[in-house]
Amino acid sequence: MTTSPYLTGSLLLAMPGMTDPRFDHAVIYLCSHDESGAMGLIINYPLEELTFASLMEQLDVPVGDDAPDVPIHSGGPVEPGRGFVLHSADYVQESTLIVSQTLALSATVDILAAIAESEGPRNHLLALGYTGWGPGQLEQEIQQNAWLTAEADEEIIFHTELYQKWPRTMAMLGIDAAMLSVEAGHA
Repeated sequence: MTTSPYLTGSLLLAMPGMTDPRFDHAVIYLCSHDESGAMGLIINYPLEELTFASLMEQLDVPVGDDAPDVPIHSGGPVEPGRGFVLHSADYVQESTLIVSQTLALSATVDILAAIAESEGPRNHLLALGYTGWGPGQLEQEIQQNAWLTAEADEEIIFHTELYQKWPRTMAMLGIDAAMLSVEAGHA
């Protein structure tokens, strides 16, 4: 069995010494990672200044009174006006990117309308913006001790409070975050 050197479908956890404040304690779901680079969504940063109802209004999508109050996340600093829905693979459109056996990514107004009508995917996370890396950039940052990687866990992605996602993922790896050093070791 060959294993891929790429991390599509994994979680990235910012190390405590992360020098870029935009990623302080970030948990990122990697939607794609290959020789051309990587793309992911931060799954633990809220975007509190925008509500689902007001977003739908801006998109001219009618929303009923019983529409769910869907939290909106800041998926990253790249293209912050572009929307993405990370969701369970029980809902697939023609333009949906299947990331793993259980998770997919869609970026159309149709999925938002389906969510508003409670006809969308069982689990979903709505984000504006994304994170991106050029060829080899993510691998270099991992070598520089900027990120830890973890297996994706749907409970953490979809059903864990935002402020708990980073420490719970660390704990899932068996790491006590208080014991982490911000300095990389050199032999």
